[in-house]
Amino acid sequence: MIAARMRPNDTARIRPLPDVPRSATTRESSRVRPAWSTTSPVSRSFCSGLLRVPTLTVLLLVLALALAACGEKSEDTTGAAAEPFSLMLDFYPNPDHAGIYMAQKLGYFADAGLDLSIHTPSDPAAPIKQVAAGRTDLAISYEPEVLLAREQGLDVVAVGAVVDRPLTSLIWLKKSGIGGVAGLRGKTIATAGIPYQDAYLETILARADLTPDDVKTVNVGYGLLPALVGGRAQAMLGGFRNVEGVDLRLRGKNPVVTPVDRLGVPTYDELVLVARSDRLEEDAEATRLFLGALARGTAAAVKSPDATTGALLGANSDLDPKLTPAEVVATLPLLSTSGRMDPAKWTAFIAWMNENGQITNRPAASEVLSNAYLAGEIPE
Repeated sequence: MIAARMRPNDTARIRPLPDVPRSATTRESSRVRPAWSTTSPVSRSFCSGLLRVPTLTVLLLVLALALAACGEKSEDTTGAAAEPFSLMLDFYPNPDHAGIYMAQKLGYFADAGLDLSIHTPSDPAAPIKQVAAGRTDLAISYEPEVLLAREQGLDVVAVGAVVDRPLTSLIWLKKSGIGGVAGLRGKTIATAGIPYQDAYLETILARADLTPDDVKTVNVGYGLLPALVGGRAQAMLGGFRNVEGVDLRLRGKNPVVTPVDRLGVPTYDELVLVARSDRLEEDAEATRLFLGALARGTAAAVKSPDATTGALLGANSDLDPKLTPAEVVATLPLLSTSGRMDPAKWTAFIAWMNENGQITNRPAASEVLSNAYLAGEIPE
């Protein structure tokens, strides 16, 4: 989901990104490697005096000492510096990012030799464009957005799943008396105005022998929850089961929350990590290191909900300290611990996007995703 989750004050937390695209050249210049000394006084005296020794015996002795002196390391023993690596989130820090912030808190990215900087977008559509422009190493986006970006000619590829199932849900309240999708006839449904989510709704309605003309839809943008709670709409499409669904439950609203893949939409990876293809060709190892550290962080998050909540609250002071723990508990079982994406499921979703007029082409799954950089995969 994009527009539905953005808050007006999120721009206050944006960390500016560099305007210059990252490259292998700039990466190399940031690394410091230990130098081998050939200019120490001992080295110069032995190496220059070598030619003046009259006897073979003394020459051999001096040669052995000279070689040792010429090959000694300098006093600068600085190791390789951590490699700068940037990640742009899809949204402000929240429980969907639990594995990232646990990995950061526990030092897993540093252990992997990465100096990770995390950025929040001003526009939730921006991350995939930023990674395509080379202004960030990785970005979190959504499977439908990856397909739309490829349709637009952007050179991006998904390299790992953060959440490998739909979070986007159709939600109504029990008090509405709606007993199922068929009960939406004549009702008002709040949406976020995202075209492919409108296609979700059409598929969902068709399964109950309804058409969009049988319901009234209202585009409320960011205001899904207010529209539902305030009575402007009797149902909403676009909220996440682990966010808006939890919020409504804690308010005592008794929500009925159904992810879209249980209503006829093919399953898909809600949140994925996206890279630029040529960037992977330049420095695939950094991406592998990041994904390996993230896998460790996700495993740690799943084991420690309280610590995960603390990490997220520390990363985003705007999170509700009462709501966040419940959202974390609801989110952790939904995170992908391996990051692996299923090409067959992507193929089915690509076909659905094409058949429903969201994309004109049907790229092969291998063109839009790669599992080759995940922990445990054999490097190509």
